[in-house]
Amino acid sequence: MYLSIQNEAIFVADSHYNEKNKEFLLFLKKIESKEILCSQLFLMGDMIDFISGESRYFIKQNYQVIELLNKLSKDIQIVYLEGNHDYNLKSIFPNINVIKRENQPLLAKLENNQTISLSHGDNFINWKYDLYCKIIRNTFFLQFMNLIDINFFISKKIENTLVNKNICHKMNNFKQIVEKRIKNYNTDIVIEGHYHQGDIYNINNKKYVNIPSLCCQKEYVKIKDLEFEKVNLCTLF
Repeated sequence: MYLSIQNEAIFVADSHYNEKNKEFLLFLKKIESKEILCSQLFLMGDMIDFISGESRYFIKQNYQVIELLNKLSKDIQIVYLEGNHDYNLKSIFPNINVIKRENQPLLAKLENNQTISLSHGDNFINWKYDLYCKIIRNTFFLQFMNLIDINFFISKKIENTLVNKNICHKMNNFKQIVEKRIKNYNTDIVIEGHYHQGDIYNINNKKYVNIPSLCCQKEYVKIKDLEFEKVNLCTLF
């Protein structure tokens, strides 16, 4: 079963929203005010610097984004592909189509019947990383962390570490990484986030689209007449 991707659909990735990176909230407010028009909204993961459905502290810290996404989800279709910084989200976003890591790629089609695989981009790594992902997403583990998170000292330490982390780097070998990753997909087009590069390649009759990082490149991608167009958020202010 393929999800139909409409003209004017928007893809946004890796905004890593926190007290320093505010682009995602500004972007959502532009959608709310109709300054940015979109038929569908695809969130490609790592939209918030850290959040899970069990994390009381981070839910409170990100309430503005959570409330606005839930409001927008009543008017437009939103698909949220969980990343490695945001997971177990269904309880937070009841009206949003949340796609867990283990259910990615999500299969979709354009209006011309070209098939698309949508993934955050941290799948197909190795079994060790898969095991790590299962552990950190385990509800019992996260609830236990809540119990020992006295005065949110663990959460605040995580928050401080993430806020001060430099996540914007140019990967000189990114095309070689893409050439390996694209072999895992069986569709005409592959769309991923995660890597913060914003590059588009045509490799072995497949198109690969890496959605730019909203906090690094300040860009998102819109489908316009079957073409992938990058839009710079800064030009909208």
